[in-house]
Amino acid sequence: MPAAAIDVTNLIAGPGHLFHGAFGAAEPAGSAINAAYSGSAFTDVGATQDGLSLNVEREFFELEVDQVVDIPGRRLTKRDLQLVTNLAEPTLDNLSLVLNGGTVTASSGYEEYEPTDDTAATQPTYKAVLFEGFAPNGMRRWVIARKVLSVESVESSYKKDGQVLFPVTFSCHYVSGSIRPFRIIDQTA
Repeated sequence: MPAAAIDVTNLIAGPGHLFHGAFGAAEPAGSAINAAYSGSAFTDVGATQDGLSLNVEREFFELEVDQVVDIPGRRLTKRDLQLVTNLAEPTLDNLSLVLNGGTVTASSGYEEYEPTDDTAATQPTYKAVLFEGFAPNGMRRWVIARKVLSVESVESSYKKDGQVLFPVTFSCHYVSGSIRPFRIIDQTA
C-alpha cells in the first residue's frame, strides 16, 4: 500500500477568539481577513477556556421504496450550527450575553445586572457572533453566525480549587431566503 499523501500545512491547532455583535451587525468583508479582526460592530468576549467547538448537527429523512433494501436517498430536514465554549471572564456584560439580554448598569463603585422582563411570547434578543481561529497554512479563519441565541443552561461554580466560568452554546438560526445563517471565510494569501 502506498503512503498517504499528507499536506502538513493543512493541519490546524490553536485557540481562537470569540466576538459578539447585534443581529444584523455589519460584517467584515472577506478581503479584510488578512489581518486580525478589529472592527467596531463586534465586541471581544475576552478569554475562553477549553477551546471553542464548531458543531454542525444535521438530520436527514430517508427515502424508501418496496423494490430495494438499500436506502435510495436522503433529504436534509434539519441543520443546527452551534458554537460552544466557556467564557473565562465572568463579567456582568458576559452574563448578559449568555442570558440573551438584560441590563448592566454602572454606578459609582459598583455595577449591577437585571434580566429582561420576558414572557413566553417575548421575542428573544438574537445576536451575531464572529469566531476567529486558524485555517490551513497558518492562515486566518472567520466563522460568522448571523443570528444566534445562547441556549445553554448557565451554571457557575464558586469553589476554592476551580475557576468560575460561564458556559455558552450559541445556536444559529434561519435569517432569510437570501441571507444564509452562517458563513466561513478562510484567508489564502
